[in-house]
Amino acid sequence: MAHVSAAERRPQLIKAAIDLMAREGVAAGSTRAIAAELGVAQATVHYTFGTKEGLYRAVMEQLTDELVTQVKRAAPDDAGFEETLSTLAAALWRTVREQPSSHHLLTELILLSLRTPALRGAVESHYRNIIGVTADLVTEAAARTGRELASPADTIARFFMAGFDGLVTQHLSILDEEAEYSCLQALVASVVALAGGRLDLIAVPRDLVVAD
Repeated sequence: MAHVSAAERRPQLIKAAIDLMAREGVAAGSTRAIAAELGVAQATVHYTFGTKEGLYRAVMEQLTDELVTQVKRAAPDDAGFEETLSTLAAALWRTVREQPSSHHLLTELILLSLRTPALRGAVESHYRNIIGVTADLVTEAAARTGRELASPADTIARFFMAGFDGLVTQHLSILDEEAEYSCLQALVASVVALAGGRLDLIAVPRDLVVAD
């Protein structure tokens, strides 16, 4: 068999890992099983990624990059502020509808990362990337339409992603398309209101949520 370099093998192994774990779950994603999925020796996985966690980090990066690319591609460059945010939300939700197994896998990996020290950096990188891209798109839309943001773009992005993550979890747990559509509309409306300073914030006991 012809030699295949690690650089060539890397994307093949990432795809094999995604295919296997999207189909059977993260628990099934041993290096042995992933190697078998591609038809290579288990040692090839360790040579290419070092550890199983190294491969999992690469999978998370790949899933995040694909998600970001799809959303960026959908970003309008000539629409109003509200229309831009609603279009982006719809594009992001479309990935949930069309690629539920990818979102399911990403959700599993995020939860695993929170309990795995070797993967902690991967989940932080995922959210920094997603929030950063979202904040950039909000900033660009505001600048293009002459909208002054009443809250920092990063705060707006975190608020949107918090709501969106909740909707994704519910979609994967209990499907209700009409309720999901209404909630997505409400989320976009709330984000627009927050951005415009029209969302009345309710005081929450600060000592319960902010560390001294």
